[in-house]
Amino acid sequence: MSKFSIAFVDDHPILLEGIASIFASDNAYHVVGKGGTAADALDITNRLKPNVLIVDLNMPGDTLEAMTSISQTMPETKIVAFTSAVGVDSAVEAFEAGASGYVLKGSSADDLRQAVRAVLGGETYITQSLAAQVILALRRVSMQKNKSEAIRLSVREEQIVNLLLEGRTNKEIGEQLDISVKTVKHYMTILMQKLHARNRLEVVLAAQKRLPGSVGSQTRQLLN
Repeated sequence: MSKFSIAFVDDHPILLEGIASIFASDNAYHVVGKGGTAADALDITNRLKPNVLIVDLNMPGDTLEAMTSISQTMPETKIVAFTSAVGVDSAVEAFEAGASGYVLKGSSADDLRQAVRAVLGGETYITQSLAAQVILALRRVSMQKNKSEAIRLSVREEQIVNLLLEGRTNKEIGEQLDISVKTVKHYMTILMQKLHARNRLEVVLAAQKRLPGSVGSQTRQLLN
């Protein structure tokens, strides 16, 4: 019977050795690697391609970025976050980064084994005390993404949005795009419908959410 390969990354040496020994003594698993940083997680996965990677979220380096990279380039490696971070937001971030399991460090060894078995079977595992809250939060995130992805703007609508973010008036937008003010107002009505906005300011704010980091002068003018 072939064994599942498993690797562990945690910056607490005693804990790292402890959880590794739990699985090393189990005939179903073969421990192939151990590390203590986000960079180690990437290196171990690239070189050894374990079936399961158990990682601590709070260790040197950008663990979430490493998890995202692993989940995108090596999806066959299932990631279980083994962490002391009890917040729902931390769990949501871990799952969005590609984790298939989330286990709190206060959990029993049996819980961790159950999580590993679950992810190997293609399932998702969440520590029971957090499960209901995390599932609800993930549903909200999914609904928000679906709503955002459902919004599709035409080339002309995108042009108008960009000019709005520059603080242009309807007249200036019309002159820039060589269309009438009446046509600009028509597009504004369409944009308000698509972006679920009630007025010009809400159109600008909704546009900024679609373009993170963009702060148009139109917003400053309307808020001042």
